[in-house]
Amino acid sequence: MENFSLILAIVVVTALAFDFTNGFHDTANAMATTISTGALKPKIAVAMSATLNLVGAFLSVEVANTISKGLVDETGIRPEVIFAALVGAILWNLLTWLVGLPSSSSHALMGGLIGATIASAGTGAVHGDALVTKVLIPAVAAPIVAGVAALLATRLSYRLGRKADGEAAAKGYRAGQIASAGLVSLAHGTNDAQKTMGIITLALVAGGAVAPDSDPPVWVILSAGLAIALGTYLGGWRIIRTMGKGLTDLQPQQGFAAQTSAATVILASSHLGFSLSTTHSVSGSVMGAGLGRKGGVVRWSTATRMFVAWALTLPAAALVGALAESVTDLGSWGTAVVAVFLIASSAAIWKISRREVVDHSNVNAPEQPAGVVTTAIAAVTPPPAGTVTADLTATIPAPATTVSVPAQATAASVADPATPPAAAV
Repeated sequence: MENFSLILAIVVVTALAFDFTNGFHDTANAMATTISTGALKPKIAVAMSATLNLVGAFLSVEVANTISKGLVDETGIRPEVIFAALVGAILWNLLTWLVGLPSSSSHALMGGLIGATIASAGTGAVHGDALVTKVLIPAVAAPIVAGVAALLATRLSYRLGRKADGEAAAKGYRAGQIASAGLVSLAHGTNDAQKTMGIITLALVAGGAVAPDSDPPVWVILSAGLAIALGTYLGGWRIIRTMGKGLTDLQPQQGFAAQTSAATVILASSHLGFSLSTTHSVSGSVMGAGLGRKGGVVRWSTATRMFVAWALTLPAAALVGALAESVTDLGSWGTAVVAVFLIASSAAIWKISRREVVDHSNVNAPEQPAGVVTTAIAAVTPPPAGTVTADLTATIPAPATTVSVPAQATAASVADPATPPAAAV
């Protein structure tokens, strides 16, 4: 019983660690456009988002019930299975954060849970109907619905404000954008914080600490809300930079339209109990807003990388969760090995991230890497006339060097041997 209690405690702590990564991974969903348009300063934006995430965690438990009761069969699920699921979700969150890709923390969690459950109890323990109707269909529909809504809202905003004073209109839209960003943060708390509540409640049911079909206890709601709020406050600056500057360039009108559309979709899905990806919703609305402005563009290279990450999230997290479950199934020492692997991998990812620090001071100044064509052109383009670089000089072999000495310099050299000739290569 003591060993079981320890395992249960490890699962709860790991779940809160996932909730923390969810917070800084998804801060961009609420505040990237607000920061990129200058409506709020970065630090103020993440503080506001953290507070509203905490408030939102107390508004509903419908999504938590979808995770704890609807996705997998509660009977036969051991705490070790949930621990393995969380390992898959955390590692995927950290990897996508490292490369600055806004992938879905929700799908990472559900992928890890599905993979670990299949490895432990077989495919029959996964409720396929709930997976399709409450996870996969919203995953596809959410970015499309939010994107179309944002596109239409952007065009309507520009049409209604075409006769208004430009600066005054921009100021008004920035104020509206702050309000809509707060709404997205609140919606994020009602949706994403509940996923951790659901996973902890599932662990408590598996461990016999609470009765089956129970709602999340109050202490679970509070701890999950605090964990995601703390992660949000620290800010996932890498993903904020991608979402705010990497996908498209947004003006205040577009930012307001994007966030309002995303918040509407997220709140509606939370009310219906859909475990929606806020990342998908906000990314779709940002792209829709980018296309809604005349002359606006979407950087499809960045969008393509993001789409690939979305497609890989569920299977990648499921694979890691299944592998982790296979190791934890070997006993207590197997669980210890998985825990050490998780800690070591997380530390390694953090260390790699320090090579290029992205924080509130440079989040709005992205450095786009040069493409293959740009690099090739730069390599064959001759330097400007009259410039000789040190690299060029160093690469010319001595016997092949051609030195032309003007007659004036030659005469001067004869008259005064100490005077160096003027050489031109």
